[in-house]
Amino acid sequence: MVGAEASEQGDCSKFKGNIPHSCKKSPAIVDLLPRAPLNEQFSDCCKGGVLASLGQDPLAAASAFQLSVGLSGTSNRTVKPPNYFYLLGPGPGYTCGAATIVPPSVSYSPDGRRRTQAMMSWTLTCTYSQLLASKNPTCCVSLSSFYNPKITPCPSCACGCQDPNNCAANDFKISNVVESDIAAWKGNAPIVQCTEHMCPIRVHWHVKANYKEHWRVKITITNFKYLMNFTLWTLVVQHPNLNNITKVYRFGYKPLNQYQSTNDTGMFYGIKYYNEQLMEAGPNGNVQTEMILKKDETTFTLNQGWAFPLKVYFNGDECMMPLPESYPSLPNSASSIPILPFTLAILFLVLML
Repeated sequence: MVGAEASEQGDCSKFKGNIPHSCKKSPAIVDLLPRAPLNEQFSDCCKGGVLASLGQDPLAAASAFQLSVGLSGTSNRTVKPPNYFYLLGPGPGYTCGAATIVPPSVSYSPDGRRRTQAMMSWTLTCTYSQLLASKNPTCCVSLSSFYNPKITPCPSCACGCQDPNNCAANDFKISNVVESDIAAWKGNAPIVQCTEHMCPIRVHWHVKANYKEHWRVKITITNFKYLMNFTLWTLVVQHPNLNNITKVYRFGYKPLNQYQSTNDTGMFYGIKYYNEQLMEAGPNGNVQTEMILKKDETTFTLNQGWAFPLKVYFNGDECMMPLPESYPSLPNSASSIPILPFTLAILFLVLML
């Protein structure tokens, strides 16, 4: 096997020479690290199990490995597709369908003059479900604005309620964990900072300024997980004014036009070698961006929460939004008093005098 490895070798005692890489009937295959030896690498391999989204980086969105299966014969009558596939990335949530035989794939020699056809090819599709991955949401959204001092926090218990056994009260508790405890922790549930919302990720949307022809928004993504970074993270936002973005700072951005007539969804992601990795909880556990959007005079308003996103997704999981009635409102929207006809009559008399 090149480009990947089986996590367990299994029982290979019946082999006397040329010991197989793995003798398990259902081996778990894991990607190699980027600095794997050259003789163990394969094209498009060795990404450490981290794949970028296709829109983020097409070259980093695929991973490949090659393996040789013994006792499988040498014809397309004896070679059969595997029965079951399971994809962990890095947890549950993926469901894979059955392998379907497709026309044999073709590869070319380095000089491009010779074409080689495979004996057999098959394909399968794995779909992701947030409900299968976790019974609770994994992220939440908080809101604020320049025109209201009120900050709308994430909903309480958005990702589960606080429990001393499943969260850490502060950084000091984590800093006192010795290396032996960290080694024992690996493979268990991540340690999350104790908060009212108990979400590993919080996305904060702040309406920062309102100009004559543009308006400005600041987005902050905060990681509340200890001992866990998010590499090649993505943030998808739905808002009607994303169809006219003028500038995005410190993040990459790509519009997601699912429907040609609607352009209200876009994907934000980190810049390579700058902020593509969201660090663990702590002083460096956040990334920020600001964007300037051009106004459409027919639709732009600060009333009724229009300036806030409709939906937010982090790494493909939908984040829990606050209730609409809790959104920051304009200062005079709640305190305005309707003018009665009697009051209008008095004002008219005063003006006449």
